[in-house]
Amino acid sequence: MSITHRFFAPALLAASLLAPSSAFSDVTLSKVFGDHMVLQQEKLIRIWGTAAAGEEVTVELAGKSGSAKAGADGKWRVNLPALKADGKAHAMTVKGKNTITLNDVLLGEVWICSGQSNMEWSVSNSLNPKEEIAAADHAKIRLFNVPGHVKGPKPTDDPRGSWQLCSPKSIPGFSAAGYFFGRELQKTLNVPIGLIGTNWGGTRIEPWTPVVGFEQVPELNDYVASIEAGKPKGGAVQIYNGMVHGLIPLGARGVIWYQGESNARDGLRYNYLKEALVKGWRNVFENDELSFYWVQLADYQQVNENPAGGGWGPVREGQRRALRLPHTGMAVIIDIGNARDIHPKNKQDVGKRLALWALAKDYKKDLVYSGPLYKGMKKEGSKIRIEFDSVGSGLITGEKVGLEPTKELKGAELTQFAIQDGANNWHWAKARIDGASVVVWNDEVKDPKHVRFGYQSNPDTINLYNKAGLPASPFTTD
Repeated sequence: MSITHRFFAPALLAASLLAPSSAFSDVTLSKVFGDHMVLQQEKLIRIWGTAAAGEEVTVELAGKSGSAKAGADGKWRVNLPALKADGKAHAMTVKGKNTITLNDVLLGEVWICSGQSNMEWSVSNSLNPKEEIAAADHAKIRLFNVPGHVKGPKPTDDPRGSWQLCSPKSIPGFSAAGYFFGRELQKTLNVPIGLIGTNWGGTRIEPWTPVVGFEQVPELNDYVASIEAGKPKGGAVQIYNGMVHGLIPLGARGVIWYQGESNARDGLRYNYLKEALVKGWRNVFENDELSFYWVQLADYQQVNENPAGGGWGPVREGQRRALRLPHTGMAVIIDIGNARDIHPKNKQDVGKRLALWALAKDYKKDLVYSGPLYKGMKKEGSKIRIEFDSVGSGLITGEKVGLEPTKELKGAELTQFAIQDGANNWHWAKARIDGASVVVWNDEVKDPKHVRFGYQSNPDTINLYNKAGLPASPFTTD
């Protein structure tokens, strides 16, 4: 038996072997389904639950129906064909020996909002909480929050939460980044939005990752070996078991993810840890094209005057490099952090910047969705030219204050660039915008090798943007 099967054998299977056959005499639905929920449009609709072994279960929704028989373990699953959002509130019926009816079921866009404390950070603790909560009356946004912090060596099939309409009553404790993301989508797309929050502050990325994810990344064979030895490194898979497994294989458009503070010391290795998470979730949610957009860590801690950088610089670089994976994106927030607070309260811009990726990539809106992203370098004598993707209509120097739009600072000098000499020493550098690229140099460095930009924990004066007002991601060329 593979380690994947050994660690993900359903807990209910063992229970069914010990319980009498009547244990699942009534048809039940997974708790991820409920009144007021949103089902993902334009994708296969998967419905599942339990019943007596061999019992036939029929599901009906919006004129479509499907049937399946419960297996020996009492589990059943029905797949309904894809449906398009139609603005209607539907009833869904599930029939076996008994009948279950769900009401006010909408077809729309479903997104999972996950990570550690900055994704868990609530609307009530963000900027302008009173105004945001009072305005959070959105009948077409629906919320499902996985409650508590649950982990364990075996997967749980119970997601524990329930669906709620987005309102001033339900929104205060929900993920602020998730809500502001969903609000942008709903406003632009005018379709129902379902947001599923599953978060745990202070957690590393490894415990969120199913084993199958580690198995697909050769650079993480040490994690696979630790799992095979029965001593999963970093508590691998345990939070996945308690906080994610109960949601699978629900249809969703994608995932937004805000995590990495607890992995800051892993630096560039976070690139592979992110790859394992993305591939693992795509596998268990049965969707190879599941969109995955994450938040690069914000500026934080004291300013470091060392041009070589360090601290959170390498983990941000790991996050940037993971963009090589298809159907991924990254919201850069290096300009809206707080040196003294690991939980910056401006989650409005976090949600907006995540939404830009989704609107452009998933919903084909013609817009600038990212700030400048490092593309390549070219040595030109004693200078190095840096080329970027996501330049939009041009590069500028700018400043972002609070929730105000980025303000262009014409004539300002670019900051936070460093250059490496032939002896591998780093020096602060001068830089200037030249068309869609940036030229970097230091008059004392005649034979430069590499460039770094914003490679400190807190590059507090960073000021390279595109004209859409989105900041450039920190990077290193080495």
